[in-house]
Amino acid sequence: MRIIAGERRGKTLRSVRGMATRPTADRVRESVFNILSHQVRDATVLDLFAGTGAMGIEALSRGADYAVFIDDSQNALSVISRNLEECRFQDKANVIRWNIVKNLNCLDGFKERFDLIFADPPYSKNFIAPALHHLLKSNCLKDNALIVIEHELEPIPTDISDFCLTDQRKYGKTFVSFLKYSRSL
Repeated sequence: MRIIAGERRGKTLRSVRGMATRPTADRVRESVFNILSHQVRDATVLDLFAGTGAMGIEALSRGADYAVFIDDSQNALSVISRNLEECRFQDKANVIRWNIVKNLNCLDGFKERFDLIFADPPYSKNFIAPALHHLLKSNCLKDNALIVIEHELEPIPTDISDFCLTDQRKYGKTFVSFLKYSRSL
């Protein structure tokens, strides 16, 4: 894995050992960021089920202001911290150990709201709906925030009124869904 573009272009990222973490392929990450293009610069980013932190770190490399990384695995969090240090982004980031499926109360103390959210939950666990509900309940989203979810064939919930599916792409067996948040929906 490597940083695709921006300030740290070409920098190799560490990965989590074992099969518990499935990093986003470079090709998928590049495609996602090509779609996002102008929405990354100056954004406040939330990387849920962060794994190696590749999505949030890519956003920082491309000009995002700040990123929060949340994962439940201590091994993943150690890798994220090392990747942030090696990319010299530790001052622009916060790394939190938390079970996203239970709630996102870990964000209660944050003053900033998020513009761009990446979520890459474990496949076949039905974690998308709980994560979206917790995002709403946490009141951590700016109006018009964009949520990018990497998933397999698991459907995106359509019963959550504040989210609108705006785009969906398929890369092999991987789907990437783009949702827009709006309080006025």
